[in-house]
Amino acid sequence: MGTVQLMSLFLVVLAAARAVSVAGARQREVAVGALFTYNSTIGRAARLAMELAVDDVNADSTVLPGTTLNLITQDTNCSGFLGTIEALQLMEKNVVAVIGPQSSGIGHAISHVVNELHVPLLSFAATDPTLSASEYPYFLRTTISDYFQMHAVASIVDYYQWKQVTAIFVDDDYGRGGVSALGDALAAKRAKISYKAAIPPSSNADMINDILLRVNMMESRVMVVHVNPDTGMNIFSIANKLRMIANGYVWIVTDWLAAVLDSIGSRDLQDMSHIHGLIVLRQNIPESNPKNKLVYKWNNVAHNRSITYGLNSYGFYAYDTVWIIARAIHQFLNSGRQISFSTDPRLEDSNGSILHLSTLKIFDGGDQLLQQLLLTNFTGLTGSVQFDSDRNLVHPAYDILNIGGTGYRLVGYWSNYSGISIAAPEILYQKAPNTSTSSQQLYKVVWPGGSTTKPRGWVFPNNGQPLRVGVPIKASFKELVSIGRGSDNVTGYCIDIFNAAIKLLPYPVPCEFIAIGDGRKNPNYDDIINMVAANSLDAAVGDFAIVRNRTKIAEFTLPYIESGLVIVAPVKKVTSNTWAFLKPFTLEMWCAIGSLYIFVGVVVWILEHRINEEFRGSPRRQVITIFWFSFSTMFFSHKTLASGQNIVSTLGRFVLIIWLFLVLIMNSSYTASLTSILTVQQLATGITGLDSLISSALPIGYQAGKFTRNYLIQELNVPESRLVPLNTIQEYADALNRGPKDGGVAAIVDEMAYVELFLSKHCNFRIVGHEFTEEGWGFAFQRDSPLPTDLSTAILQLSESGQLRRIHDEWLLDPSCASDDSEVGATRLDLGSYWGLFLVYALICVFALVVFFIRVCWHYSKYSNSEAVDEPIAAATDAVAVSAVTERQRRRTRLGSLNELIQFVDKKEEGVRRTMKRRLTDKDNQAAGSSEAHSVTSA
Repeated sequence: MGTVQLMSLFLVVLAAARAVSVAGARQREVAVGALFTYNSTIGRAARLAMELAVDDVNADSTVLPGTTLNLITQDTNCSGFLGTIEALQLMEKNVVAVIGPQSSGIGHAISHVVNELHVPLLSFAATDPTLSASEYPYFLRTTISDYFQMHAVASIVDYYQWKQVTAIFVDDDYGRGGVSALGDALAAKRAKISYKAAIPPSSNADMINDILLRVNMMESRVMVVHVNPDTGMNIFSIANKLRMIANGYVWIVTDWLAAVLDSIGSRDLQDMSHIHGLIVLRQNIPESNPKNKLVYKWNNVAHNRSITYGLNSYGFYAYDTVWIIARAIHQFLNSGRQISFSTDPRLEDSNGSILHLSTLKIFDGGDQLLQQLLLTNFTGLTGSVQFDSDRNLVHPAYDILNIGGTGYRLVGYWSNYSGISIAAPEILYQKAPNTSTSSQQLYKVVWPGGSTTKPRGWVFPNNGQPLRVGVPIKASFKELVSIGRGSDNVTGYCIDIFNAAIKLLPYPVPCEFIAIGDGRKNPNYDDIINMVAANSLDAAVGDFAIVRNRTKIAEFTLPYIESGLVIVAPVKKVTSNTWAFLKPFTLEMWCAIGSLYIFVGVVVWILEHRINEEFRGSPRRQVITIFWFSFSTMFFSHKTLASGQNIVSTLGRFVLIIWLFLVLIMNSSYTASLTSILTVQQLATGITGLDSLISSALPIGYQAGKFTRNYLIQELNVPESRLVPLNTIQEYADALNRGPKDGGVAAIVDEMAYVELFLSKHCNFRIVGHEFTEEGWGFAFQRDSPLPTDLSTAILQLSESGQLRRIHDEWLLDPSCASDDSEVGATRLDLGSYWGLFLVYALICVFALVVFFIRVCWHYSKYSNSEAVDEPIAAATDAVAVSAVTERQRRRTRLGSLNELIQFVDKKEEGVRRTMKRRLTDKDNQAAGSSEAHSVTSA
């Protein structure tokens, strides 16, 4: 055997011996600690579940073979101080991991201990989201964080379209952390916590009663209860006495109540009528054979030990936690590592100290065991046991339960994967995630009081404080809002609509009107909306336009009147004069029309001259014909078109048809414009609409305090120097009458409702142009207030019943100034309105002329060729032939001259045809004579 083979065999034997040595050195027993409250709803279930889990681990040969898992439990007795002491005592027993604690508050305290000693802490019940891995690296949550539970609550609130909730919570780390997460989750759904009712941990019945009385005075009727299982049931007992478990109330309870219900069993639930109608969340534990086996084993042990409490969801998580630790320790030992502890020099006992801190040891393999825990990946009783990057269990999910009758029933699920659904989460995990609103659905819920109709979720607060309603007091337009002596004497169009809508609400809303403004000048409306947003006012009622910047800070009802911006300008009557008939067209337009008439006459004359006797004669007659024909089409166009006797050529008729269409348009436009000029009013300043107003440099008036100023500056880029604030109707009239030259304004930009009131008293002004915005007036409330929705419904009722129109007619129609519906600002028609049409027609005429001259040139060519037959044919000698050719070329050159062509064009086409026919006949005769002569000569 060679040296290499001997070395290889030696290494194999050495490795085997080392493996045997390691296996032999493996600990026979590993201690794991557990901290929880023995005598509690969660603790009782967790204790037995962990005992059963340890038995199953030790009976499984595939996990920790040759090693026994020993569970050491300590009772924290629901005390942070005692829990810390118990944790220190547990660390003295050299445990490699700690299960617990049950309380989030104790979890914060002892996390510092395990951080120092490098002992992983796995909690099956501490759900406070603030127990984070960044602060406590050795803390690992083996249940679902309240971060996800509060998102489930927010999804339920959003599903039923509630906007405010009241949070009732225990005032400790667990309660405060959960409510903080709830606030963030609701904000993402555009909802909020309107009131927080904190219950001290050691509250008695009287304290809870006082807190619930304050809760009942708030407007929200959606209660979210997040307290401890062992004291939470007192809340519902007291709430039932206060008649808060009744119609109109909504109670959403976190998973603590499900733990209580699962523990007490359905037999005791039948006597709990005071919790019927509640919605309860419970951690989703999917159905499986291992789960059923544990329940069967639990029931047998509970029967043998005479245990009366049942297994809840926290018991399942406690069971899986034991398996998480067992599998991690198994991987830790299989990697060849040893469980050992070392002394921390910083924990030496001080002189005279009896704490014995030196007995606390650092777990040397704590970091490695923690890494094995984070790599956990198996299917437990609670589903997939695996941790994400934030050390949370993957696939958090909850059952949504509804209590009623003799127990509770499942109405749906919530999962972080697909939101609310009626399908089980384990089914949805196999599909693509779908969190759209249309896919979310729950089964019907029976609410407190036995109603199946979704509660509104809020009422007007019963705290003795009326609704603080801000009302702008203006210097004018008293028809809209006005106030007399005392805050109760508020009248006007806007106030009547508000009061009518309030009366339609199904609940009383006492209001206190607060006047804003001194009545001498208009208040700033944006400032009033800001007061609502700052909680100085509950609402603002008046002529408030719903514009973009206001909707960002306040909630508005539906508009009760449409009132966009319009322009009002002074008008004057224009008296007729001798030359009024010339005003419809500008001078340029008249010149263009005259030129076009002459051009058409010339074109038609050219096209008809050679074939139409009416277009021939002496030059004087032909000029008269051109003018007579062209201008007569203005008056006899329909007869000319109908008969068609005056025009013979096809091109002439084509040009005439297009020309008659153009004449029809010009006649119609002239008639309409002349009628308008003789009857309508004319604008005094020349402002005809928004474009002309912006392009001019004239001053513009606006109503002080309204949004119009900001709109003109920010949206239309009008310089602020051009804007003139006005307060009263009289100031409107004075500024318009003075005009820009006398310190007034050229026009006023304001909302339609104000302009209608203004024009009802001043008849010498008119609206010019069109309404160029689409605002409306609405009532403003604080953001997320439920009142706007109900008042919007009431406004729709007023509109459908006709009461909205009756209130409008009562306040805003004033017959003192008769309306004049005549138009204003009639304008003269210029060349710019017709140049395109004129150009097209000119091109058509040019096209007709081109076709005509091509045809004439073709005829002229044939005419020239036929002219050669008049020349003598001399065939006697070559000299005579040459002389004849020379003469022919000379004559053709003369015929090809411009004069010849003009003469040809001037000839009547019928005469040209006869001449050409005669020449062809002569040519044939000459050819026959030449043939006979040639025959005689040859003979």
